Amino acid sequence: MHFFKGISENEFFISAALGWFLAQILKTLIHTALTRTFVAERMVGSGGMPSSHSSTVCALAASACLQYGSGSFEFAIAAFFAIVVMYDAIGVRRETGIQAKVLNEMMELFSHMGKDVSMEDKLKEFVGHTPLQVLAGAILGILVAFAVHGLI
Repeated sequence: MHFFKGISENEFFISAALGWFLAQILKTLIHTALTRTFVAERMVGSGGMPSSHSSTVCALAASACLQYGSGSFEFAIAAFFAIVVMYDAIGVRRETGIQAKVLNEMMELFSHMGKDVSMEDKLKEFVGHTPLQVLAGAILGILVAFAVHGLI
């Protein structure tokens, strides 16, 4: 029970978890509004608006800054962790999603040509984020941290 009590009182953990959760909820609602289709995978999947990765790591970094200050090693670790995660979301993971989309289109084309291609093997296209999605996630995470720390 000591473990769960510790987590329930840990503002860093709560900020990060709540940042992720709220981003996933918003991502699902936005996707549903834009496509007029509810896709349950959006609740746990990557990609989309806002970035839950960015929201999570920015909530963690903002919590470290609020608790220990901008000159602390805790903030430095969390901030650089956030920068790496967000850079990866915009760069490598976004490119992976773009490549998956092209490969899926090629698989569909081959299946129309009579080639033996299983469309169940489609690659996941929602992987990375646009800069706007990352920025929205970062802002959400920072706001969540301020709320959890009782500053808004």
